[in-house]
Amino acid sequence: MSCLQTIQDYGLRSIGIGERLLPRNDFTLCEQFTLIGSGMIWNIYFGIMALVTGFFLATALAMGKASTNKWLRKPAEWFIFLFRGSPLFIQFFFAYFFFLSLKQSYPYLDALTSAWLGALIVLFFNTAAYSGEIFYGALRSIPKGDIEAADAYGMTGWARFRRIVWPTMLRLAWPAYTNEAIFLFHATTLVFFSAFPVWQQRGDALYYAGYFADKTFNPFIPYPILAFYFILLTLVVIWSFGRVNKHLNRHLPAEKRSKMKLKLNLAR
Repeated sequence: MSCLQTIQDYGLRSIGIGERLLPRNDFTLCEQFTLIGSGMIWNIYFGIMALVTGFFLATALAMGKASTNKWLRKPAEWFIFLFRGSPLFIQFFFAYFFFLSLKQSYPYLDALTSAWLGALIVLFFNTAAYSGEIFYGALRSIPKGDIEAADAYGMTGWARFRRIVWPTMLRLAWPAYTNEAIFLFHATTLVFFSAFPVWQQRGDALYYAGYFADKTFNPFIPYPILAFYFILLTLVVIWSFGRVNKHLNRHLPAEKRSKMKLKLNLAR
């Protein structure tokens, strides 16, 4: 079988398109690259969807935590503490069995036990908590002069938030938020590894890398391939968020624009 035929057969297998059965023996390098790359579709899906939806909840959490109203501040503080204080692996584990118990009582909630929705909800809450703390710190760092200038122009309420507070918060938080986005994509490998089951062997990149490692008893080929794909994905995230960072700082002189400083997260 040619490599092109392998790509046609297995390139979209992780989402149910292509060959139904996985190769059993005589694995080629092309098969490993293709299937692990196919699994990356799930990792990219989880990462993008959690980031997009979590961004708005994170903004609300940051505003709530910065509020003087305790009925807004306390729920935001406890939400952030809960999801930042517990390991993501444990969150997946408890969420799956919680959703399973809901499914038994309410069968129409069956989708919650599927990774595409249930795991996404966990990642959504988790990244919202971490991002909310980042945005809260940025809110606390907004120069008072910016707020005073907005007051002097007669801006209050929504107009001041939309034109002054929110853009400044994003500009200050964006480098740290980029690190959170990178870690989130890496954390998607825990979805099928922790609790959510793989249906018909349609898993993510780590699932297929583990499959090849178990079958060949040689982890030194599939796992470097997995790392290669995530390095490429990380470079795409850095480039994309760097473009946004440049746009957020476009009004500043070149020497005052914040630089993207990425740090390796050894532990969450």
